[in-house]
Amino acid sequence: MSEAYRRAGVDLGAATEAVSLIRDLARGATRPEVVEGVGGFAGLFRIGEGRYLAAATDGVGTKLEVARIAGRLDTVGIDLVAMCADDVVCTGAQPLFLLDYLAVGLVIPEEVAAIVGGVVEGCRRAGCALLGGETAEHPGVLEAGRFDLAGFCVGVVDEAELLGPRRVQDGDALVGLPSSGLHSNGYSLVRSALLDRAGYALDEVLPRLGRPLVDELLEPTAIYSPVVLALARDELVHAAAHITGGGLVENLPRVVPRGLRADVDWDAWPRPPIFALVGEAADASEEELRSTLNLGVGMVLVVPGDVADTVVSRVGEAWRIGRVTSA
Repeated sequence: MSEAYRRAGVDLGAATEAVSLIRDLARGATRPEVVEGVGGFAGLFRIGEGRYLAAATDGVGTKLEVARIAGRLDTVGIDLVAMCADDVVCTGAQPLFLLDYLAVGLVIPEEVAAIVGGVVEGCRRAGCALLGGETAEHPGVLEAGRFDLAGFCVGVVDEAELLGPRRVQDGDALVGLPSSGLHSNGYSLVRSALLDRAGYALDEVLPRLGRPLVDELLEPTAIYSPVVLALARDELVHAAAHITGGGLVENLPRVVPRGLRADVDWDAWPRPPIFALVGEAADASEEELRSTLNLGVGMVLVVPGDVADTVVSRVGEAWRIGRVTSA
């Protein structure tokens, strides 16, 4: 449990309990075609002839508040697509389309267009279509200038190409793909630590970062679906874990079957300086950082041990960060 995150106003324990309760409730609203429901990176729905739909939904979280304060709205849509499409691709599915939901306190056409323009760019990077969406005006609930953004992504995969724990074996290697920074998780902690506690200004150029803080905080989340799908087509991947809220500590176990475990070498990759900056400002322990932030690894591929070097070479920038062993 991250005490630093709790101080910032986020109770991870309550969130875990809520997911457990929701999972139980969801069992009352199912169909025979449901293969994997609440709890995975994406739900799986059988559509016949050995094919499955994979679906995921997510938001951008309080990173939106940084964008609002900075008046820079053109990249958070990329974050939205990344958070959804990168979950879908963990099943091996090709993202097909995305729907977005934008709630605003006051519709300002130019601002709505800037936000949705980012969604369009994210879809282009992920190789999926923006099929539709909804913009809702909530006066009296949201103040003018405030907004929230969520999305829903659907993909398709053949049964023979499904990725996941059933493929993972003892001796598999863990290959980490670099994050583009903080991505879109932990921003309640980040904002509390850097803006409130440390008192940094968004336009301040921090020597450790080499650029204005706002540029670092609004760096768009990496979209991994093209590279994961290319490797999966060549049968080089057993499973994929999108490293979002909870960090590697919470997300890697989701793709490791019972009886096995993922052993991570935490010194196997260079950690971008933003993570140390947040840790120091938040007075957070290493354990807390590991269970809250991605620490420089945005996606982990579980691959056969004998092809790990090939995968690293194919990706260009990636690292062997551990292996799967007996529990």
